[in-house]
Amino acid sequence: MKNRAAGILCHITSLPSPFGIGDFGPHAFAFIDYLHRCGLNYWQILPLTPTNPVSGNSPYSSASAFAGNPLLISPDALVEDGLLDAADLATAPPFPEERVDFSSVIPFKFHLLHIAFTNFCRSRGRWEEEFAMFCSAQADWLEDTVAFRAFKIHFDQKSWVDWPEAIKMRHTKEVSRLKKELTEELDYGRFIQFIFDRQWTLLRKTCNEKGIRLIGDIPYYVNHDSADVWSHRDLFQLDDDGRPLVVAGVPPDYFSAEGQLWGNPIYNWEALQTRKFDWWLKRLGHNLYLYDIIRFDHFRGLVAYWEVEAGRPNAVVGQWVKVPVVEFLQTVKKKFPDLPIIAEDLGVITPDVEQVMKQFQLPGMKVLQFAFDESLPHNAYAPHNHIHNCVLYVGTHDNDTAQGWFSNADESTKSRLGRYIGKWLQENEVHWDLIRMGLASVADLTVLCLQDLIGLGTEAKMNTPGTLNGNWGWRVLEEQLKPEIEAKLHEMLFLYGRLSPDDSCC
Repeated sequence: MKNRAAGILCHITSLPSPFGIGDFGPHAFAFIDYLHRCGLNYWQILPLTPTNPVSGNSPYSSASAFAGNPLLISPDALVEDGLLDAADLATAPPFPEERVDFSSVIPFKFHLLHIAFTNFCRSRGRWEEEFAMFCSAQADWLEDTVAFRAFKIHFDQKSWVDWPEAIKMRHTKEVSRLKKELTEELDYGRFIQFIFDRQWTLLRKTCNEKGIRLIGDIPYYVNHDSADVWSHRDLFQLDDDGRPLVVAGVPPDYFSAEGQLWGNPIYNWEALQTRKFDWWLKRLGHNLYLYDIIRFDHFRGLVAYWEVEAGRPNAVVGQWVKVPVVEFLQTVKKKFPDLPIIAEDLGVITPDVEQVMKQFQLPGMKVLQFAFDESLPHNAYAPHNHIHNCVLYVGTHDNDTAQGWFSNADESTKSRLGRYIGKWLQENEVHWDLIRMGLASVADLTVLCLQDLIGLGTEAKMNTPGTLNGNWGWRVLEEQLKPEIEAKLHEMLFLYGRLSPDDSCC
C-alpha cells in the first residue's frame, strides 16, 4: 500500500443474487466492474470459512480455519459447468431480496449441491485430473476437514470431545475404518471444497485483472469444535479429554464490567514455537492463496492474550500472557517477505502492541466514527492525527452505518462533528461528509462500507457485537448501485489522489 488508494468493504453474502444470498456468480463479477468504474483498488470481505446457524451464521465462528463456505458457491456457475440444469434452479423458493434468510437458503443450497455432486460423479472422467490436482495440493488441511465434517454428521452433530474415544483421540486404525465406511460423504466434502476453490479462483483472477486487490479477514482464534483443534490438539491448551484448560476473552473495560468471555481455546505457543510456527505459516499461506492482503483480527492477542480459566462465568478473573510475537513475525516475514498484513488494533492498545507494529511496519486501523468524542482534538482517530501507514474506515462491519451512527449520536457528538467539518450537517448527506473526510485523510488506504456509499441507516448494519441473532444478513439491491454514486465517488477519488495512475477524472 505504497500509493494512496481506496476500497470497499462488502461481504460476498451481501451481493444481489436470485438465490437468497450473495455468491460467486454473475452479480459478483458485475460488482467487480462497478468497483473498477468507481476507481476503487481494493475489495475487503469477511472470512470465507463455513458458517453455522448455531453460532448465528457468523463468518467469525467456523468449524474450519481453512475450508470454504458452501453457501457462497454459485448455482449459475454450476449450470455453466454442466453440473446443474436450469430446471434445478427453478425450484428456488421466494427469497427476500434485502436480507439473507439463512433458514431457507441453507436447505436450498445444499439440495442443489447434492444434485451437482451426483452429476459430478456421473461425469467423473471429465473432472478427474483437475479434481485430483486440487485434492493433492490442498491435502494438508482438506483431508482432516472433510473427515471432521463427515464424522460430525455420523455422530449426530456432537462435539468431537463427545465422539467415541478412538475417533476423538484419532487412533489411526479406527479413523481409517470409519473413513472407509463414510467414503461417499468424504468425497462429497472434497467436491464442495473443489467447486468452492474453482469458483473463487476465477473471481480473484478477475479482480486482479481489473486492478482490484482483495483484503481478507483472518480471525485470531479458532473454534474448539473444529477440524483444526481436533486434528492439532497439541497446539492448544487442552486437558487429557480434549477440553479447554483456559479460554479466550478480554478483561473488563469501560464498555463491559464483566469483560468478554469468548470461550475459544487458547494456543499452546510453546508447542507452536518448537515447531517453528508451522501451523500458523500454513494458515497464513492458505489465506494469501485466497487473498492479496490479510486483515489480522484481534492483533493484540498476537502480542499478549487474556487467559481465563475454563468454567469461569465471566472474564473478570484472568491474566495477560505474552506471546513470542517477535520470533513469530520474523518467521512469517522470512516466508512472506512483504508481510501483507493489516493489524486490527482497535480498542485499548498497550505500548507493547504499538512497538511490535512499529518494528514490523504493520499498518493499523483508524475509524472515523470513534473520532468525535470529548477527547477531540487529541483523539487518535481524528483526521488531523492520522499517519500515512494506516487503513482508515468510516466504520467497520461491527459499527453502525454512517447514517445510523449520526442519527443515534448524542447532540454533543453531532456538534463536535459539525464544528470539525465547519458546516451545518444534514442527516441525509452526512455519509458523504464522512466519506469525503476519509478520502482526504493522509492514510494510505481508505476503505468505505458499501452501506455508507449508498447512504443507508441502521437497518443495513451488518453486525452488532455481543449479540447472536439478526446479524450478517444485510444485502444490497441491484438498483441501489446507482451511476450517480459511481460518478460522485470517482470524482472524489480523483480530487484526493486515490485513483490508479491509469485512471482519469470523469
